[in-house]
Amino acid sequence: MAMGERPVVYMVCTGNAARSPMAAAMLRDLDIDDRIDVRSAGILTLEGHPIGTRTRSALARHGLVDHAHRSRQFRSSDAADADLVVVMEPLHLRWIRRNLPEAAPITGSLRRLARDLAPAESKKDGEDLSRRVRALELDALDPAPWEEIVDPGAGEQDDFDRCSDELRLLVAELHHRLV
Repeated sequence: MAMGERPVVYMVCTGNAARSPMAAAMLRDLDIDDRIDVRSAGILTLEGHPIGTRTRSALARHGLVDHAHRSRQFRSSDAADADLVVVMEPLHLRWIRRNLPEAAPITGSLRRLARDLAPAESKKDGEDLSRRVRALELDALDPAPWEEIVDPGAGEQDDFDRCSDELRLLVAELHHRLV
């Protein structure tokens, strides 16, 4: 990241249809000073699809809307742009390590990052984000079951609502640590 540029944070899940678009919308909502370039993608995505009605309803419970979202695959060009890649479960972390190893040092689960990322020392442009992320040595850590945020994809509206509530808390903690 060049001085003065906003850090690029990718939220990544499986199909880029529920968890990552919800987390991205929540992080954008919290980033009222527009200090972070928040994007989302998936590891096994059917591209171009909008979020479904259950995801839309789960977001609405938090006063959020994302009409512009279209699912997209996470690619090497995305990894090259990213300062931080936030995944939703160990499967995503293993996929990144296997398919885009260059992103492994900057990829961690939302749960781990919300717990372990050192808070920003300054409140300007997140310029030390790369240093703080790399200090975690994420590529050397084994993914653990506690890191999973369960995919609501095959579930009912209650599953999406529970997932969105869980994401809201974790994203709020991550935001606090990012800026």
